[in-house]
Amino acid sequence: MDLKFLTILALTGGSWVIYLLFLCSVVALSVIVERIIVLRREESALAGLDAAFLGGLCSEELPELEKTIARHPGAASRILLAGLAQARHGPAGVEDHLVAATLAEKRGLERRLMVLGTLGNNAPFVGLFGTVLGVIKSFHDLAASGSGPEVVMQGLSEALVATAVGLFVAIPCVVSYNYLFGKAKDLLARTESFGRILLAQVRAQHASVGHK
Repeated sequence: MDLKFLTILALTGGSWVIYLLFLCSVVALSVIVERIIVLRREESALAGLDAAFLGGLCSEELPELEKTIARHPGAASRILLAGLAQARHGPAGVEDHLVAATLAEKRGLERRLMVLGTLGNNAPFVGLFGTVLGVIKSFHDLAASGSGPEVVMQGLSEALVATAVGLFVAIPCVVSYNYLFGKAKDLLARTESFGRILLAQVRAQHASVGHK
């Protein structure tokens, strides 16, 4: 087995790993900003829908309620409208479409969060990899030059920077992932409660029609 490539890689040091981690940090920051904007917009839409939906639920018929919900565009609105579109087929159809629409919107709300999770879990190992490469290069330089241990110490201090950068990238990613995932989960939970209320309203209306 030709180990020439591995030897060349081992002697490159950890500098390129640091640049790679900085690139990952830019990607992570982009995802964090984009997801914050999206989730805040969804929260605002849900807050407006909250009062309108609960206020019109008992006082409006389903077609008017559908128009009320449509005035507050967002993930919650799309889920409820998907259920209302099947109201004429009965509660079972409404429930199935609410579940299907919720799963679709869940993917949208959690989009790109896997990037943060992946970076949060693996950035420390990437940094450690850079440190190992730096240590290998330091000892190789020591053996080649025959200099004192100060050469190794300098190389080790530079190599440890890669581990520090890896942690610097990983910690904000983990914190942001947990925060944004929690926000998305909360939005879906609140929307599910609206869906349950809507389903109960559809069942009540169908029951009243059946008794007439």
